[in-house]
Amino acid sequence: MLSAFEQFGNGRFIGQNLLETPHGHRYRASLCAKARGPAKAEGLHLNIILVSDATARVRTLTLDWRHWTLGGISLLALFLSFTLIFNYVTLRYAASINHPLLQAIMLADQRQEAQKTQEVVQGHMNAMAVKLGELQAQMLRIDGLGERLAKLAGLKPQELPPPLEPGAAPGRGGPAPTLHSDLSVQEFTTMLGSLSREVEQRSDQLGVLEALLVSSSASRKFLPSLLPIEDGWYSSNFGWRIDPFSGQKSFHEGIDFPSEVGTAIVAAASGKVIYADVHPAYGKMVEIDHGNGLISRYAHSSMLFVKEGDLVVRGQRIASVGTTGRSTGPHLHFEVRLNGVPQNPARFLQAAN
Repeated sequence: MLSAFEQFGNGRFIGQNLLETPHGHRYRASLCAKARGPAKAEGLHLNIILVSDATARVRTLTLDWRHWTLGGISLLALFLSFTLIFNYVTLRYAASINHPLLQAIMLADQRQEAQKTQEVVQGHMNAMAVKLGELQAQMLRIDGLGERLAKLAGLKPQELPPPLEPGAAPGRGGPAPTLHSDLSVQEFTTMLGSLSREVEQRSDQLGVLEALLVSSSASRKFLPSLLPIEDGWYSSNFGWRIDPFSGQKSFHEGIDFPSEVGTAIVAAASGKVIYADVHPAYGKMVEIDHGNGLISRYAHSSMLFVKEGDLVVRGQRIASVGTTGRSTGPHLHFEVRLNGVPQNPARFLQAAN
């Protein structure tokens, strides 16, 4: 059997073992480890002495720091290789191995990946929700602009296109595409941003159009284009005619609307009353200043309902038909003057049609 003894002293370690080979030869193995000083570069040396009892032959093996380093590197490489192979096999066949521990590890990894994916998707959803809110606000603004523009344009509700039902979309179609691809989140975000910018541009354009229509509507309100007598007709037009009193050719500076006494006379446009009194030739007369040198005149009235300095609006009753002044019968003499020069009122009245 084996026998061993150890001796410690002076930094030495000595051990002996008896080894027996399969052929019956015995070897005496002596181990001698000497710790050398730390200042020397050799480090720790291990001497293995093999002595044969049969032949008395001695063999010596010396292990220095190089062998220890190589052995450590080999063990580390072996450990890493084993770890990598174990991880590969585990991940490769983990789904088919119904082991509770492996299943728990796989589920934990899947939960982490799902949570990360959910966070990314939620971030994109939040960004798109903000864009969607902006689009909704812009659509509300466009709807309001559309309603105001329709009113300014004089459109009736039945003349407008019917609104779509909630959740409905205009009909679209076509053959199945031969080339197609899935839409990525980045592409969807880009398209949503482009649509938002286009909606904003359309909203600005509608705003400018509204301003122009408002300006045009305001201008029309100050143009004498409304008939001063409802359903009136002309008995004498603007221009040259035979004077009913003298029988001579004379220039008529307005239009005559024959009507019964007391018929309402309304303002042809909004403005300020600059004259409301009796005139020797025109009788009871009202003059309204509409701005920019434009004045309308209403003569031969029986009663006046406004006074100088009043502000009147288009369609407001200002007087009643009469036959005061130089008149052959009850009628309204209506004039339009621009910077003191008489204009054909029919041109303004036709602009309203």
